[in-house]
Amino acid sequence: MTTDSAGVAGSHAEAASPVITLDDVRAAAARIEGAVHRTPVVRSRTLDGLVGREVFLKCENFQRIGAFKFRGAYNSLAQLSPEQLARGVVAYSSGNHAQAVALAARELGSSAVIVMPEDAPVAKRVATEGYGARVVTYDRYTEDRVAIGEKIAEEGGLAVIPPFDHPHTMAGQGTTALELLEEVPDLEALVVPVGGGGLMAGCATAATGLRPGIRMVGVEPADGDDTARSLAAGHRVRIEVPRGLADGQAASTPGELTFPVNQRLVESVVLVGDDEIRSAMRFAFERLKMLVEPSGATGLAALLSGRVENPPERVGVVISGGNIGLERFIEVMG
Repeated sequence: MTTDSAGVAGSHAEAASPVITLDDVRAAAARIEGAVHRTPVVRSRTLDGLVGREVFLKCENFQRIGAFKFRGAYNSLAQLSPEQLARGVVAYSSGNHAQAVALAARELGSSAVIVMPEDAPVAKRVATEGYGARVVTYDRYTEDRVAIGEKIAEEGGLAVIPPFDHPHTMAGQGTTALELLEEVPDLEALVVPVGGGGLMAGCATAATGLRPGIRMVGVEPADGDDTARSLAAGHRVRIEVPRGLADGQAASTPGELTFPVNQRLVESVVLVGDDEIRSAMRFAFERLKMLVEPSGATGLAALLSGRVENPPERVGVVISGGNIGLERFIEVMG
């Protein structure tokens, strides 16, 4: 992979003017109440025994559309004016944000155009179209999805709903940790998958606001380590588009808004390989009776493989999604 810099405001600027606050996450929770599921927190004695700790799984694979993304999408669309909702929205996504925006738009009486990579999982595209969205495909390795989305927005007067790099999105995703800490207030660490960084930024804001001193640990696929590299460098870096199992975490650079939040609040980002992700998916299926997609399993993979160093006694893990079709699941499992 190649690495180059992409400048962003440093953590001192973030500290002076936070992108989001705990109050923003609480406001998002009130806004999305009734539209978004309060997902279960699952325990497993077998998992506790393997890890040697008490583990609490926040299961966003049971969220509407099968992933945490519905939280941020609904929070974002719910704040648009009636006039803008009538014109519609556009989003770019490999699948989960696509489905989330499509469903949120339908629920709020709007319409959505989704810019989706042509190699996105078939199940995710079918679901997105099933929610009523129009899908426009592109080549993720040669084309710029942001440029495509902005052109569509400009031509149609549509509002762009970013997948992670917006305060409304981040605050909505942060309600995941808000719910978890309400149920398990004495957590000592929270392990969260990191793609563009919106889920982690929202969860870190909520968790550290509710419980100062909690350890925030991010997890990336080994071939998609843009946030880990960026934290080590002290600024955003760009890598080649990842091609591993965890397509939902296939970011090439952290978000301009999410990175300074995570730079300030996240203790570390650990990496997991495809085999470790497969093992976690298999464990979730066989022992927890849960279907988890590769990106959704990276937090569990980090804990099971020992990538999280010296975990404290009570650890939360966000299972971020479960959107994987049967044929793809069988293929991944080999």
